[in-house]
Amino acid sequence: MASQILVPIDGSPLSEKALAVALESESDATIQTLHVIDPTEPGYSYVSLETAPHELPQYGSQAWYDRADEYAEAVFEAAHAQASEFDTEISTATRVGRPGREIVRCIEDESIDHVVIGAHGREDASRSLVGGVAEAVVFRSPVRVTVVK
Repeated sequence: MASQILVPIDGSPLSEKALAVALESESDATIQTLHVIDPTEPGYSYVSLETAPHELPQYGSQAWYDRADEYAEAVFEAAHAQASEFDTEISTATRVGRPGREIVRCIEDESIDHVVIGAHGREDASRSLVGGVAEAVVFRSPVRVTVVK
């Protein structure tokens, strides 16, 4: 039976690289991508949609969640385009919550065998070299995790 690979994606170059690693190295695997909308960080879910801060919807409003969903769709479109370069189909899923926790829940809920994750999605000097989300997944995951830098 083919293995189930989970690749958390957030639109960052490192999540794109993690997906490329999964696509290159696991050609017979079923690959699922996961985007987590983090309601605890007001701008993170759609920071790259090139919107001026004063034009952003009010945090926590339905418009904010709609915008986060729009960003998730853009991330998935890019992931599908990347997978098509490898003649591979991927599945996509969105969850709402703290990214590290939701990724681990997805591992358990979807019978994932392996996770391939980018080291960090954002430039933030307060984070460790691995990245807060990747670090949380590495420590909590019940399956093998490959961290891509």
